Amino acid sequence: MAEQTEHTKKDKMLKALEKSLGVVTTACKMAGVGRTTFYEWLDKDPDFKKAVDDFKDVAIDTVESKLYDLIQEGNVTATIFYLKTKGKKRGYIERQEIAHEGVLESKVIEWVPSKE
Repeated sequence: MAEQTEHTKKDKMLKALEKSLGVVTTACKMAGVGRTTFYEWLDKDPDFKKAVDDFKDVAIDTVESKLYDLIQEGNVTATIFYLKTKGKKRGYIERQEIAHEGVLESKVIEWVPSKE
């Protein structure tokens, strides 16, 4: 019966993860499962881990859809964010260029271990 109870709790946890878009703390509270228990299941049960990993992909898909909606609405911040993350190959990237004037000196330091 204990196995059925654990299986039921895992199912409840997976449903909570779906509702919380994969936010573990929120899902644990919703399902009444401790975070330690959740991470033990994650380490020991490959099927549970696969289901949890699938929710992470669903969460990213959901957020990407919301981002796309904001871009369609003309949200400049969303557009800039998208270009910085997805448009790097086209040159939409922030980078800092550091110019240095003067002389750089380097020294070789030899490390000698103690004789103790």
